[in-house]
Amino acid sequence: MNSRPALPALDEFPGSLAQKVYMSLKQAILSLTFRPGEIMQKSEICTELGVSRSPVAEAVARLSAEGLVNVVPQAGTFVARFSMDEIREGAFLREALELAAVEIVARTITEDQVVLLRRNLRIQEALMEDGDISGFYQMDARLHEQIMSFTNFKRLATLAETAWVHVNRARRLNLPAPGRIEATLDEHRAIVDALEAHDPEAARAATRYHLSQLITILEPLVHEHPEFFDPE
Repeated sequence: MNSRPALPALDEFPGSLAQKVYMSLKQAILSLTFRPGEIMQKSEICTELGVSRSPVAEAVARLSAEGLVNVVPQAGTFVARFSMDEIREGAFLREALELAAVEIVARTITEDQVVLLRRNLRIQEALMEDGDISGFYQMDARLHEQIMSFTNFKRLATLAETAWVHVNRARRLNLPAPGRIEATLDEHRAIVDALEAHDPEAARAATRYHLSQLITILEPLVHEHPEFFDPE
């Protein structure tokens, strides 16, 4: 067994055994527990999670369909490397969805919904102060999910998450950068301030700025971590 961090425990996730295995492996890929380009040894995964090969094979098939792993016959299963083309496309799609969402929410947001967003921001601040990068990341994602859920479009958050999946992985290379978490929290506050003020244009501007900052920061990673990216 290699020295990577342990896989998320199956009891952290709901659903069938195959669903639990899928969620554990997906979280490990998104969190960079499995690094881009790394081979995934199915026998080791089975041993670590205490499952047979069948749910692991089913999980790998789903991850392959999502573009998170590459199954190479006679060679093995590898974690997909990053592609800047896919990252840019995902960012473009996510921005289109989020800008439309915040414009709607700025007009319709309720006091109770503002309370939920403010509570999320307070938790983000506490996690930042504690140096809990993983926890901060989870609440960051939750804030965006909350805003999109306030549109009452049931598939919107899922569509956005699918579009953002490759960006989500790549941003994990950057979040520990000095000052980035503080800047991210400030950007989140600006979005929530605009929503609370029922100002669609300010909400769109704050959201566009927030998302553009991430892509600007991700671009240099191709040169800083070339081993994690496919050649362009």
